Amino acid sequence: MPKINANSLAIEFETFGEPDAKPLLLVMGLGGQMIAWDENFCQQLADAGHFVIRYDNRDVGLTTYFDDHGVPDFKELAVELMTNGSVKVPYTLDDMAMDGISLLDELGIEQAHICGVSLGGMIVQAMAINHGDRILSMTSIMSSTGNPDLPPAHPKAIEALTSKRVDDPKHAMNRAVEVAKIIGSTGFERDEERIRNKALESYNRAYNPDGVARQMAAVMAHGDRRPGLNQLKLPCLVIHGDIDPLVPVTGAHDTHQNVPGAELMIIEGMGHDMPKGAWSQIVEGIASLTNQANATVPRGA
Repeated sequence: MPKINANSLAIEFETFGEPDAKPLLLVMGLGGQMIAWDENFCQQLADAGHFVIRYDNRDVGLTTYFDDHGVPDFKELAVELMTNGSVKVPYTLDDMAMDGISLLDELGIEQAHICGVSLGGMIVQAMAINHGDRILSMTSIMSSTGNPDLPPAHPKAIEALTSKRVDDPKHAMNRAVEVAKIIGSTGFERDEERIRNKALESYNRAYNPDGVARQMAAVMAHGDRRPGLNQLKLPCLVIHGDIDPLVPVTGAHDTHQNVPGAELMIIEGMGHDMPKGAWSQIVEGIASLTNQANATVPRGA
């Protein structure tokens, strides 16, 4: 897989499909490497007419780490946030959004469709808010707006997400299965062997739990995106599972209500994952949105 220098980082990325197809940038969630976007899923998007780009976010996978900044103390950050209304962190979601935009720059892509899942959904929201002239459409999957008044994650989901990571491949596989049981979909078949294999692949490719903590701090520091989302003027699709215990479905409704003209797709039986059984529905939704966006007058024309 190639690496490219963008936004002062070495960003690992991979593409699927023809370069002259509709560019679609995929942004993964908290601690997730780009391989969490399954190759078959990416190929389905490519077959639907997209030039698909997946990449490792900063601090994860094979993209630049920020180890010099250490591990955030979340208790201190919480106190600072309550006291000052803001916190100082190694980087913000705006910085992570700029990584994706800079990657597009280096690939010579002036405008693109963007799709993010979970933390990645927050990042693409920041991309659309900060770099609207570069964005053709936005798909936000199992994400939220940063609205502090929304219901929090279920305690068991938080416990699963923050459970201890051990530098051991067997532990990585077992942990992945246990986390999937708590936050994953119940309305679709769960392939535990596939979950184990993907966890092992990710572990062998890169292991950087400190980066996950810094990404979590970036989320904490970013705040409420609703004012910016309400100013967006682009086709948008919001996708969410109705039983998501980590990012409750209220986050989808809030996103839908705060992006003018946004479409909403609630998938019955989907939790905080993207089960294979839901891929066709998700791909069809994204393709419909990008077709709609491409049918409009190009930005800047």
